Amino acid sequence: MPLRNKIRPHAPADRPSPQSRSIRARSRTLPASALSSWGGARLALTAFFAVDGLLFAAWVVRIPDIRNQVSASHGALGLALLCVSAGAVATMPLVSRLCLRYGSRPITVASLVLLAVSVPLPAHTHSVPALGGVLLLFGAGYGGANVAMNSAAVEIVSELGRPVMPSFHAGYSLGGLLGAGAGGLLAGTLTAAQWLAIAGLLGLGVTALAGAALLRSPAARPVGTASTTAASSGRTAAGAGRVLVLLLGLTAFCTAYGEGAIADWTTVHLTDDVQAGAQAAAAGYVAYALAMTTGRIGGTWLSVRLGQNRVMLLGGFTAAAGMLLAALAPLVPLALAGFVLVGLGLANLFPLAIARAGAAGGPRGVALASTLGYGGMLIGPPVIGFLADATSLPLALTTVAVAAAVAALLPLAVRRH
Repeated sequence: MPLRNKIRPHAPADRPSPQSRSIRARSRTLPASALSSWGGARLALTAFFAVDGLLFAAWVVRIPDIRNQVSASHGALGLALLCVSAGAVATMPLVSRLCLRYGSRPITVASLVLLAVSVPLPAHTHSVPALGGVLLLFGAGYGGANVAMNSAAVEIVSELGRPVMPSFHAGYSLGGLLGAGAGGLLAGTLTAAQWLAIAGLLGLGVTALAGAALLRSPAARPVGTASTTAASSGRTAAGAGRVLVLLLGLTAFCTAYGEGAIADWTTVHLTDDVQAGAQAAAAGYVAYALAMTTGRIGGTWLSVRLGQNRVMLLGGFTAAAGMLLAALAPLVPLALAGFVLVGLGLANLFPLAIARAGAAGGPRGVALASTLGYGGMLIGPPVIGFLADATSLPLALTTVAVAAAVAALLPLAVRRH
Protein backbone atom coordinates (compact mmCIF):
# COMPACT_ATOMS: atom_id res chain seq x y z
CA MET A 1 0.00 0.00 0.00
CA PRO A 2 1.48 3.40 -0.90
CA LEU A 3 2.73 5.51 1.97
CA ARG A 4 0.28 8.30 1.14
CA ASN A 5 -2.55 6.01 2.13
CA LYS A 6 -0.94 5.25 5.46
CA ILE A 7 -0.80 8.77 6.85
CA ARG A 8 -3.48 10.23 9.03
CA PRO A 9 -4.24 13.92 8.83
CA HIS A 10 -2.39 15.46 11.75
CA ALA A 11 -3.94 17.99 14.08
CA PRO A 12 -1.97 20.45 16.16
CA ALA A 13 -0.62 19.01 19.38
CA ASP A 14 -2.25 21.76 21.48
CA ARG A 15 -5.71 21.15 20.00
CA PRO A 16 -6.82 17.52 20.33
CA SER A 17 -7.84 15.91 17.07
CA PRO A 18 -11.08 13.89 16.79
CA GLN A 19 -8.88 10.82 16.67
CA SER A 20 -7.12 11.68 19.94
CA ARG A 21 -10.47 12.39 21.58
CA SER A 22 -11.77 9.01 20.46
CA ILE A 23 -8.61 7.36 21.82
CA ARG A 24 -9.16 8.97 25.19
CA ALA A 25 -12.79 7.97 25.14
CA ARG A 26 -11.82 4.41 24.26
CA SER A 27 -9.20 4.34 27.05
CA ARG A 28 -11.83 5.44 29.56
CA THR A 29 -14.14 2.62 28.51
CA LEU A 30 -11.47 -0.08 28.51
CA PRO A 31 -11.82 -2.63 31.30
CA ALA A 32 -9.33 -2.55 34.15
CA SER A 33 -7.63 -5.71 32.86
CA ALA A 34 -6.96 -4.09 29.47
CA LEU A 35 -5.60 -0.93 31.07
CA SER A 36 -3.38 -3.09 33.26
CA SER A 37 -2.09 -4.91 30.19
CA TRP A 38 -1.24 -1.64 28.49
CA GLY A 39 0.53 -0.53 31.66
CA GLY A 40 2.56 -3.74 31.49
CA ALA A 41 3.44 -3.06 27.87
CA ARG A 42 4.54 0.46 28.78
CA LEU A 43 6.72 -0.84 31.61
CA ALA A 44 8.28 -3.52 29.39
CA LEU A 45 9.06 -1.02 26.66
CA THR A 46 10.56 1.38 29.19
CA ALA A 47 12.89 -1.45 30.22
CA PHE A 48 13.97 -1.77 26.57
CA PHE A 49 14.77 1.95 26.43
CA ALA A 50 16.72 1.67 29.69
CA VAL A 51 18.82 -1.30 28.54
CA ASP A 52 19.48 0.46 25.23
CA GLY A 53 20.92 3.44 27.10
CA LEU A 54 22.86 1.19 29.46
CA LEU A 55 24.49 -0.81 26.66
CA PHE A 56 25.51 2.27 24.73
CA ALA A 57 26.98 3.93 27.84
CA ALA A 58 28.74 0.69 28.80
CA TRP A 59 30.59 0.81 25.48
CA VAL A 60 31.33 4.55 25.61
CA VAL A 61 33.07 4.49 28.99
CA ARG A 62 35.52 1.82 27.80
CA ILE A 63 36.46 3.48 24.49
CA PRO A 64 39.87 4.59 25.84
CA ASP A 65 40.73 0.99 26.75
CA ILE A 66 39.68 -0.28 23.34
CA ARG A 67 41.69 2.48 21.66
CA ASN A 68 44.83 1.37 23.48
CA GLN A 69 44.10 -2.25 22.67
CA VAL A 70 43.97 -1.63 18.92
CA SER A 71 46.76 1.02 19.04
CA ALA A 72 44.62 3.58 17.22
CA SER A 73 45.56 7.19 16.63
CA HIS A 74 42.93 9.86 17.22
CA GLY A 75 42.17 9.97 13.52
CA ALA A 76 41.94 6.21 13.15
CA LEU A 77 39.72 5.96 16.21
CA GLY A 78 37.46 8.65 14.78
CA LEU A 79 37.06 6.67 11.56
CA ALA A 80 36.27 3.52 13.53
CA LEU A 81 33.67 5.36 15.61
CA LEU A 82 32.03 6.62 12.44
CA CYS A 83 31.17 3.00 11.72
CA VAL A 84 28.66 3.10 14.58
CA SER A 85 26.84 5.93 12.83
CA ALA A 86 27.19 4.29 9.42
CA GLY A 87 25.67 1.04 10.70
CA ALA A 88 22.82 2.89 12.38
CA VAL A 89 21.95 5.13 9.43
CA ALA A 90 22.09 2.22 6.97
CA THR A 91 19.81 0.10 9.15
CA MET A 92 17.10 2.59 10.09
CA PRO A 93 15.18 2.63 6.77
CA LEU A 94 15.29 -1.18 6.57
CA VAL A 95 13.99 -1.53 10.12
CA SER A 96 11.08 0.81 9.38
CA ARG A 97 10.00 -1.51 6.56
CA LEU A 98 10.38 -4.56 8.79
CA CYS A 99 8.23 -2.87 11.43
CA LEU A 100 5.51 -2.25 8.87
CA ARG A 101 5.61 -5.88 7.75
CA TYR A 102 6.12 -7.80 11.00
CA GLY A 103 5.19 -5.27 13.69
CA SER A 104 7.43 -3.06 15.79
CA ARG A 105 7.49 -5.28 18.88
CA PRO A 106 9.22 -8.39 17.52
CA ILE A 107 11.67 -6.13 15.65
CA THR A 108 12.38 -4.32 18.94
CA VAL A 109 13.26 -7.62 20.60
CA ALA A 110 15.42 -8.74 17.68
CA SER A 111 17.28 -5.41 17.54
CA LEU A 112 18.05 -5.45 21.26
CA VAL A 113 19.34 -9.01 20.98
CA LEU A 114 21.69 -7.90 18.18
CA LEU A 115 22.82 -4.90 20.24
CA ALA A 116 23.47 -7.00 23.37
CA VAL A 117 25.36 -9.66 21.41
CA SER A 118 27.54 -7.07 19.65
CA VAL A 119 28.50 -5.07 22.77
CA PRO A 120 31.29 -7.45 23.93
CA LEU A 121 32.86 -7.77 20.47
CA PRO A 122 35.02 -4.57 20.42
CA ALA A 123 37.00 -5.88 23.40
CA HIS A 124 38.15 -8.84 21.28
CA THR A 125 39.49 -6.85 18.33
CA HIS A 126 43.19 -6.09 17.83
CA SER A 127 43.19 -3.82 14.78
CA VAL A 128 41.35 -0.72 13.66
CA PRO A 129 39.67 -2.42 10.63
CA ALA A 130 38.40 -5.23 12.88
CA LEU A 131 37.10 -2.67 15.36
CA GLY A 132 35.33 -0.81 12.57
CA GLY A 133 33.70 -4.03 11.40
CA VAL A 134 32.21 -4.95 14.76
CA LEU A 135 31.13 -1.35 15.33
CA LEU A 136 29.13 -1.55 12.09
CA LEU A 137 27.25 -4.44 13.67
CA PHE A 138 26.88 -2.56 16.94
CA GLY A 139 25.57 0.48 15.08
CA ALA A 140 23.08 -1.67 13.18
CA GLY A 141 21.67 -3.00 16.44
CA TYR A 142 21.60 0.46 18.03
CA GLY A 143 19.95 2.15 15.06
CA GLY A 144 17.46 -0.66 14.58
CA ALA A 145 16.54 -0.63 18.26
CA ASN A 146 15.92 3.11 18.22
CA VAL A 147 13.54 2.96 15.26
CA ALA A 148 11.70 -0.15 16.47
CA MET A 149 11.39 1.00 20.09
CA ASN A 150 10.13 4.44 19.14
CA SER A 151 7.64 2.93 16.69
CA ALA A 152 6.33 0.64 19.44
CA ALA A 153 6.22 3.61 21.81
CA VAL A 154 4.17 5.67 19.33
CA GLU A 155 1.61 2.86 19.21
CA ILE A 156 1.38 2.68 23.00
CA VAL A 157 1.06 6.47 23.23
CA SER A 158 -1.85 6.26 20.79
CA GLU A 159 -3.57 3.47 22.71
CA LEU A 160 -3.14 5.16 26.11
CA GLY A 161 -4.27 8.52 24.77
CA ARG A 162 -1.62 10.38 26.79
CA PRO A 163 1.69 12.00 25.69
CA VAL A 164 3.89 9.53 27.60
CA MET A 165 6.76 9.42 25.08
CA PRO A 166 9.12 11.44 27.34
CA SER A 167 8.83 8.76 30.02
CA PHE A 168 10.28 6.16 27.63
CA HIS A 169 13.23 8.41 26.89
CA ALA A 170 13.64 9.04 30.61
CA GLY A 171 14.24 5.29 30.83
CA TYR A 172 16.98 5.65 28.22
CA SER A 173 18.61 8.48 30.19
CA LEU A 174 18.44 6.53 33.45
CA GLY A 175 19.94 3.49 31.75
CA GLY A 176 22.73 5.64 30.35
CA LEU A 177 23.50 7.10 33.76
CA LEU A 178 23.57 3.62 35.28
CA GLY A 179 25.81 2.25 32.54
CA ALA A 180 28.23 5.16 32.71
CA GLY A 181 28.30 5.19 36.51
CA ALA A 182 28.79 1.44 36.93
CA GLY A 183 31.29 1.31 34.09
CA GLY A 184 33.35 4.10 35.62
CA LEU A 185 33.29 2.61 39.11
CA LEU A 186 34.31 -0.82 37.86
CA ALA A 187 36.97 0.43 35.44
CA GLY A 188 39.76 -0.34 37.88
CA THR A 189 38.36 -3.75 38.79
CA LEU A 190 37.17 -5.29 35.54
CA THR A 191 38.87 -5.40 32.17
CA ALA A 192 37.03 -4.00 29.18
CA ALA A 193 36.28 -7.53 27.99
CA GLN A 194 34.83 -8.53 31.36
CA TRP A 195 32.72 -5.39 31.75
CA LEU A 196 31.30 -5.49 28.22
CA ALA A 197 30.54 -9.21 28.57
CA ILE A 198 28.61 -8.52 31.78
CA ALA A 199 26.75 -5.66 30.09
CA GLY A 200 25.87 -7.89 27.13
CA LEU A 201 24.58 -10.69 29.38
CA LEU A 202 22.54 -8.19 31.38
CA GLY A 203 21.11 -6.83 28.14
CA LEU A 204 20.12 -10.32 26.98
CA GLY A 205 18.50 -11.06 30.34
CA VAL A 206 16.42 -7.88 30.36
CA THR A 207 15.51 -8.41 26.71
CA ALA A 208 14.24 -11.91 27.44
CA LEU A 209 12.09 -10.81 30.39
CA ALA A 210 10.81 -7.56 28.92
CA GLY A 211 10.37 -9.12 25.48
CA ALA A 212 8.12 -11.85 26.85
CA ALA A 213 5.96 -9.25 28.59
CA LEU A 214 5.86 -6.96 25.55
CA LEU A 215 4.93 -9.71 23.09
CA ARG A 216 2.19 -11.01 25.41
CA SER A 217 0.54 -7.59 25.79
CA PRO A 218 -2.45 -6.61 23.61
CA ALA A 219 -1.68 -5.90 19.99
CA ALA A 220 -1.69 -2.21 19.15
CA ARG A 221 -3.29 -0.75 16.08
CA PRO A 222 -0.62 0.62 13.73
CA VAL A 223 -0.41 4.40 13.87
CA GLY A 224 -0.51 6.48 10.72
CA THR A 225 -2.10 3.73 8.59
CA ALA A 226 -5.64 4.92 8.08
CA SER A 227 -6.73 4.96 4.44
CA THR A 228 -8.25 8.07 2.91
CA THR A 229 -11.64 8.18 1.27
CA ALA A 230 -10.53 9.77 -1.95
CA ALA A 231 -7.35 9.86 -3.99
CA SER A 232 -7.13 13.63 -3.91
CA SER A 233 -7.52 13.79 -0.16
CA GLY A 234 -4.96 10.98 0.12
CA ARG A 235 -2.43 12.95 -1.90
CA THR A 236 -3.07 16.03 0.23
CA ALA A 237 -2.65 14.06 3.45
CA ALA A 238 0.51 12.42 2.13
CA GLY A 239 2.05 15.74 1.14
CA ALA A 240 1.17 17.36 4.45
CA GLY A 241 2.41 14.29 6.32
CA ARG A 242 5.77 14.31 4.55
CA VAL A 243 6.28 18.02 5.25
CA LEU A 244 5.28 17.48 8.87
CA VAL A 245 7.69 14.57 9.34
CA LEU A 246 10.50 16.57 7.72
CA LEU A 247 9.93 19.53 10.03
CA LEU A 248 9.86 17.24 13.04
CA GLY A 249 13.01 15.54 11.77
CA LEU A 250 14.72 18.93 11.59
CA THR A 251 13.65 19.53 15.19
CA ALA A 252 15.28 16.23 16.14
CA PHE A 253 18.38 17.21 14.13
CA CYS A 254 18.79 20.54 15.96
CA THR A 255 18.23 18.89 19.33
CA ALA A 256 20.66 16.04 18.70
CA TYR A 257 23.26 18.49 17.38
CA GLY A 258 23.31 20.05 20.83
CA GLU A 259 23.30 16.70 22.65
CA GLY A 260 26.27 15.42 20.67
CA ALA A 261 28.24 18.64 21.06
CA ILE A 262 27.67 18.80 24.81
CA ALA A 263 28.58 15.14 25.33
CA ASP A 264 31.99 15.63 23.69
CA TRP A 265 32.92 19.21 24.61
CA THR A 266 31.49 19.99 28.07
CA THR A 267 34.48 18.83 30.09
CA VAL A 268 36.97 20.36 27.64
CA HIS A 269 35.21 23.74 27.81
CA LEU A 270 34.99 23.74 31.59
CA THR A 271 38.64 22.73 31.93
CA ASP A 272 40.23 24.98 29.30
CA ASP A 273 37.97 28.03 29.20
CA VAL A 274 36.44 28.28 32.69
CA GLN A 275 39.51 26.91 34.51
CA ALA A 276 37.49 24.29 36.37
CA GLY A 277 39.18 21.43 38.17
CA ALA A 278 38.79 17.84 37.05
CA GLN A 279 35.93 17.11 39.45
CA ALA A 280 34.04 20.29 38.60
CA ALA A 281 34.50 19.62 34.89
CA ALA A 282 33.09 16.12 35.27
CA ALA A 283 30.22 17.55 37.33
CA GLY A 284 29.21 19.70 34.36
CA TYR A 285 28.16 16.77 32.21
CA VAL A 286 26.66 14.92 35.18
CA ALA A 287 24.54 17.98 36.00
CA TYR A 288 23.41 18.21 32.39
CA ALA A 289 22.52 14.49 32.22
CA LEU A 290 20.64 14.55 35.53
CA ALA A 291 18.72 17.65 34.45
CA MET A 292 17.76 15.98 31.18
CA THR A 293 16.59 12.84 32.99
CA THR A 294 14.54 14.93 35.42
CA GLY A 295 13.00 16.90 32.56
CA ARG A 296 11.98 13.73 30.77
CA ILE A 297 10.43 12.24 33.90
CA GLY A 298 8.21 15.31 34.14
CA GLY A 299 7.69 15.56 30.38
CA THR A 300 4.32 13.82 30.29
CA TRP A 301 2.97 16.02 33.09
CA LEU A 302 4.13 19.15 31.30
CA SER A 303 2.77 18.00 27.93
CA VAL A 304 -0.68 17.33 29.38
CA ARG A 305 -0.86 20.70 31.11
CA LEU A 306 0.89 22.98 28.66
CA GLY A 307 0.50 21.16 25.34
CA GLN A 308 3.31 19.67 23.32
CA ASN A 309 3.94 22.78 21.21
CA ARG A 310 4.40 24.95 24.29
CA VAL A 311 6.70 22.40 25.93
CA MET A 312 8.87 22.31 22.81
CA LEU A 313 8.84 26.10 22.43
CA LEU A 314 9.76 26.78 26.06
CA GLY A 315 12.27 23.93 26.08
CA GLY A 316 14.12 25.21 23.05
CA PHE A 317 14.44 28.75 24.34
CA THR A 318 15.43 27.51 27.82
CA ALA A 319 18.19 25.42 26.25
CA ALA A 320 19.33 28.37 24.12
CA ALA A 321 19.57 30.68 27.13
CA GLY A 322 21.31 28.00 29.17
CA MET A 323 23.86 27.32 26.44
CA LEU A 324 24.73 31.01 26.12
CA LEU A 325 25.27 31.13 29.88
CA ALA A 326 27.33 27.92 29.92
CA ALA A 327 29.47 28.99 26.95
CA LEU A 328 30.16 32.59 27.94
CA ALA A 329 30.06 32.67 31.76
CA PRO A 330 33.51 33.18 33.34
CA LEU A 331 32.64 31.42 36.62
CA VAL A 332 32.24 27.69 37.21
CA PRO A 333 28.93 27.93 39.16
CA LEU A 334 27.32 30.00 36.42
CA ALA A 335 28.54 27.61 33.72
CA LEU A 336 27.19 24.61 35.66
CA ALA A 337 23.83 26.38 36.04
CA GLY A 338 23.83 26.93 32.30
CA PHE A 339 24.35 23.23 31.60
CA VAL A 340 21.46 22.40 33.96
CA LEU A 341 19.20 24.71 31.92
CA VAL A 342 20.40 23.09 28.70
CA GLY A 343 19.53 19.63 30.03
CA LEU A 344 16.08 20.72 31.17
CA GLY A 345 15.41 22.52 27.90
CA LEU A 346 16.53 19.79 25.51
CA ALA A 347 14.96 16.98 27.56
CA ASN A 348 11.62 16.68 25.77
CA LEU A 349 12.34 18.11 22.33
CA PHE A 350 13.65 14.89 20.79
CA PRO A 351 11.05 12.52 22.35
CA LEU A 352 8.11 14.71 21.36
CA ALA A 353 9.46 15.25 17.84
CA ILE A 354 9.86 11.48 17.32
CA ALA A 355 6.43 10.77 18.80
CA ARG A 356 4.72 13.25 16.50
CA ALA A 357 6.68 12.05 13.47
CA GLY A 358 5.50 8.52 14.23
CA ALA A 359 1.90 9.66 14.62
CA ALA A 360 2.09 11.35 11.22
CA GLY A 361 4.07 8.77 9.26
CA GLY A 362 4.18 5.52 11.24
CA PRO A 363 7.49 3.61 11.35
CA ARG A 364 8.71 5.43 8.23
CA GLY A 365 8.14 8.74 9.98
CA VAL A 366 10.06 7.49 13.01
CA ALA A 367 12.89 6.28 10.78
CA LEU A 368 13.20 9.57 8.90
CA ALA A 369 13.11 11.72 12.04
CA SER A 370 15.51 9.39 13.86
CA THR A 371 17.94 9.37 10.94
CA LEU A 372 17.95 13.17 10.80
CA GLY A 373 18.39 13.29 14.56
CA TYR A 374 21.26 10.84 14.44
CA GLY A 375 22.83 12.96 11.72
CA GLY A 376 22.71 15.96 14.03
CA MET A 377 24.42 14.02 16.79
CA LEU A 378 27.03 12.85 14.28
CA ILE A 379 28.02 16.25 12.90
CA GLY A 380 27.71 18.23 16.14
CA PRO A 381 31.07 17.32 17.73
CA PRO A 382 33.25 17.78 14.61
CA VAL A 383 31.52 21.04 13.65
CA ILE A 384 32.20 22.40 17.12
CA GLY A 385 35.81 21.29 16.80
CA PHE A 386 36.34 22.97 13.42
CA LEU A 387 34.68 26.19 14.61
CA ALA A 388 36.75 26.15 17.80
CA ASP A 389 39.95 25.94 15.75
CA ALA A 390 38.79 28.83 13.57
CA THR A 391 37.50 31.04 16.42
CA SER A 392 37.26 29.77 20.01
CA LEU A 393 35.46 26.97 21.81
CA PRO A 394 33.05 29.26 23.72
CA LEU A 395 32.03 30.95 20.49
CA ALA A 396 31.66 27.58 18.74
CA LEU A 397 29.39 26.34 21.53
CA THR A 398 27.01 29.24 20.94
CA THR A 399 25.93 27.42 17.77
CA VAL A 400 24.19 24.97 20.12
CA ALA A 401 22.10 27.90 21.36
CA VAL A 402 21.23 28.80 17.78
CA ALA A 403 20.20 25.21 17.03
CA ALA A 404 18.07 25.08 20.18
CA ALA A 405 16.32 28.31 19.22
CA VAL A 406 15.57 26.90 15.76
CA ALA A 407 14.19 23.76 17.41
CA ALA A 408 11.96 25.98 19.54
CA LEU A 409 10.54 27.77 16.50
CA LEU A 410 9.98 24.73 14.28
CA PRO A 411 6.87 23.58 16.22
CA LEU A 412 5.21 26.81 15.13
CA ALA A 413 5.68 25.71 11.52
CA VAL A 414 4.58 22.18 12.45
CA ARG A 415 1.30 23.53 13.87
CA ARG A 416 0.34 24.93 10.46
CA HIS A 417 0.50 21.42 8.98
